[in-house]
Amino acid sequence: MTIAELLLPEVDQEMATTRRVLERVPDDKLSWKPHEKSFSTGDLASHLVNMIKWTDVTMNQTEFDLATVPPDQMNQAASSRAQLLEWFDANAAAARKALEKPDADYVVPWTLKQGNKVFFTMPRVACVRSFFLNHVIHHRAQLSVYLRLNNIPVPSIYGPSADEGM
Repeated sequence: MTIAELLLPEVDQEMATTRRVLERVPDDKLSWKPHEKSFSTGDLASHLVNMIKWTDVTMNQTEFDLATVPPDQMNQAASSRAQLLEWFDANAAAARKALEKPDADYVVPWTLKQGNKVFFTMPRVACVRSFFLNHVIHHRAQLSVYLRLNNIPVPSIYGPSADEGM
């Protein structure tokens, strides 16, 4: 089996789960924050959706320099759940397509930096697992807590939730 054949079922599962969580984000809670230092619900959900685009950069470039990205592009915020889901569907489809590569493409070193400061360099396959998948899972978990704190039923993630039992 190829790396893509091994990785894509996991990506498909995590994207389907992420979409279920995003489907619960209410339009009237986009500005809600659990703490003054926290993202708002809308900003967190938008970050989660936008970060999926990083897969294309990871698989089709050898580095990403945060210093070259205008701040408004890094933190583009959706104005509604419908927009979040529209962006998510497009970004998830593009990410999946970007991952349909031969094994040789997965072992190419990839670097995240900001100007002269290098945060890390590792093979693309490691970046896809950590910088993309694990990062999505992390923020999806945060978003599910936001839902819980607002008494919004949390969907099943890795089995039944307290709201969606067997």
